[in-house]
Formats: sequence, structure tokens, C-alpha cells
Amino acid sequence: MYIVTGGAGFIGSAMVWKLNSMGIDDILVVDNLGTSEKWKNLVNRRYSAYLHRDAFIERVRNRSLTGKIEAVIHMGACSSTTERDADFLMQNNLEYSKTLCLFALENGARFINASSAATYGDGSQGFDDDPDAIDALRPLNMYGYSKQLFDLWAKRQGLLGSLASLKFFNVYGPNEQHKGDMRSVVNKAFHLIGEQGVMRLFRSDHPDFPDGGQMRDFVYIKDCVDIMWWLLQNSQVNGIFNVGTGKARSWNDLATAVFSSMDQPANIAYIDMPLQLKGKYQNFTEARMDRLRAAGYTVPMRSLEQGVADYVNKYLQQPDPYL
Repeated sequence: MYIVTGGAGFIGSAMVWKLNSMGIDDILVVDNLGTSEKWKNLVNRRYSAYLHRDAFIERVRNRSLTGKIEAVIHMGACSSTTERDADFLMQNNLEYSKTLCLFALENGARFINASSAATYGDGSQGFDDDPDAIDALRPLNMYGYSKQLFDLWAKRQGLLGSLASLKFFNVYGPNEQHKGDMRSVVNKAFHLIGEQGVMRLFRSDHPDFPDGGQMRDFVYIKDCVDIMWWLLQNSQVNGIFNVGTGKARSWNDLATAVFSSMDQPANIAYIDMPLQLKGKYQNFTEARMDRLRAAGYTVPMRSLEQGVADYVNKYLQQPDPYL
């Protein structure tokens, strides 16, 4: 059995899709569906059971889960970078993850954890995923801090040689419809361009970057799950790893790629950055992929243009936009 927490969410449901494509359907999906539209991400998928996250962690603590567990793919967390309830994030993102990690390792299961590029803060310390460099990182929001705390805990417990913790950069792709304002800019741009024929980007408040010239490492969801599948096949590869393309691109590049995929001329307008983001905005992120490549992962990453075209043409423009 494979356990995927956050299995109805964005990256989690994409990983269920990847497992299905590899002929695996003995999957326990763990999530908190509530009144959201996340359930739609599961309609096309095959899995053996679903458990609410609270019922699942209770079974973990009671040791009442039965059957051999091949892997725990822990994508379940609150991923809102604007969440202000620090106690909730400590419990939901940190303590839950620690409990699940120890459970997986005690049962001889592969443990893959979702960390985040938000741990890098303003980027002044670089984007090096070497474990020796993580102590100096200073996240800019509580979400990033909760992810940082798990990586630090795993390091201090001597567990980094037994698990894979993945620092996802700016992930985009199908199955993010339910995320509301946390959807990728690709998704937002597609709908805005379709409705108004224009894409709006933030003006820059940093002299080194022009308007819309702030740069991020945009990584396509299919590349993310390909990496996780490879890690499942190579359980000897452990530690903290960046998951990005290794090449930063500007928001202007992203918007232009969406316009191109929709066969429309680029029409970009610039708006002021919200006050709550000033001083907390990452103007540049770029994943260093050296460690993952050195570990043996050689598959090329899709370019921004390739990923956006696949997302727009195969999903967003289709009646059923889900994996």
C-alpha cells in the first residue's frame, strides 16, 4: 500500500495520477475534503481507500493501520503563505509531519516529505539544498518557517539519511483549480486573459528588477511527480533536495508563454504590489539542482514554454481539466 497525504490536493493528486500511470492503485488517500472542490481531483483516479486526516493520524498513533506500507508520500499541509495562525501551522505542518515520519520509518516505508522553497526567505542566503546550509535560512512567512522546522528537526534527529524532503519551487499545472487565490499565476492568467484579454503583474519595488521582471523558478507538476517516482525507485537517495528547473524566469516570460499558448498577442498591465507583500516578496528564486543530479536524476526538466503549453492545451482548454 502507498499512502498519499494531501492526496486530493494539487501535488498529492498528481502523485496519485503518477502512481496510477505506473499501474499502482493500492493507494490510501488522506485529506480533509470539507466543502472544497478538491474531490474533483480524485474523480479520474484509482485508489483503494480514503481517510480524513484526523482519523488517519489517530490510526497512526494507535498503530491500527494494517497491511504492508511501501511508502508514505506526505504532501498534506496547509500551504497558504498568508496563513497567520502560527499555532495551527505548528500542529498541522510540523507535529503531524514528525509523527508521520517516525511512523513510516518504524514500518520500513519510504518517506517522502513536501518541504518548500519558502524556507529560503528573501534568497539572501542563496538556494543551496545542502543540509549544512539550512540552519542559516530565515523564512519570511510562517508557512515557510513550519517547513524549515521539519527539515531542521530531521537533521538534528539524524534522519536525513533515511528520508527525502523536497523543497518545491513555484509549481504549476492541472489539479490546482480548488486553490482559489493560491492557484499558480499560469492558471490565473489563463482565466483573466480569456475574460479580459489582459494579464496584470506586480510593479517592482526593487531597483534591480523591472516591472514584471521579478524572477522565479517555475516548475511543472509532471516534472515534480516524475522526481518523486524516481525517488520511490531509488530509496538509497536521501536528504533534502530542491525541486525546480534550475533556471529562473521572469513573470513577463510566464505571461508571454500563456498568451502564446492561447494564440493571443501579449497584453500585460502592471499594478502596485499589495502592502502586505512588501518586504516579504521574493524577487528572485532559482533552484540549485546539483545535488539531485549528482544523486543520479538525469531526466531533463520541461522549459517554461513547454510546461505552460501542455497545461493550457491539454487541460485548461479542455472540458475536463483534471489529470
